[in-house]
Amino acid sequence: MTAPPSSPKLTPQFCFTTGALRDFLRISRGAIDDSITQNLNALVTPAKSGFDPNSTSVRTPRGSTRQIDPHSCQVFKDKVLFPSWQARSDVLTYCAYVATSPDPSDPEIALRVAETERSRERVVDERLDPYSGRYFPREPRTEKLASLLRQERSVEKIVRSRTWGLVQERCGNGSFQDAEEALDRWRHDREHSKS
Repeated sequence: MTAPPSSPKLTPQFCFTTGALRDFLRISRGAIDDSITQNLNALVTPAKSGFDPNSTSVRTPRGSTRQIDPHSCQVFKDKVLFPSWQARSDVLTYCAYVATSPDPSDPEIALRVAETERSRERVVDERLDPYSGRYFPREPRTEKLASLLRQERSVEKIVRSRTWGLVQERCGNGSFQDAEEALDRWRHDREHSKS
């Protein structure tokens, strides 16, 4: 069974280093969600009752998959899947907080102010060049981060939905929760078990 990657140390610099942020999300998704079929197959205990020679006389259709022991499935969800999802949620939530907070240490703030001043002083004759009056200020890094986080949250929703569908299909627990409801329930149960 794959162990979830450890959570990074959450700092504003981690969030603004979009390469590190994306790498964490990519590696975490790759270790658990992208390889969910392999992770679930690892939970199936082959040949509990020993080898049956009759099993080779009948061809099993490719689409049929064996159900996984409910206890093994629950342990996988509680110890691997949900902690991985929670770690990614924590990172996305923290970085969203950073993106909505004022950023006094933005290294491009002086450059943006200078560009804005230059654009105000510029004399524009729109009859000669109708596009010369346009000014597109640099986006602050908090806005860039917010845009990246919106994209990553959308990706996360799709990945969780796909993963949860496969888990539901293979574990067959009959619950009709969606991925977010299941994660919320796990959080709730975890909080109550601590108290």
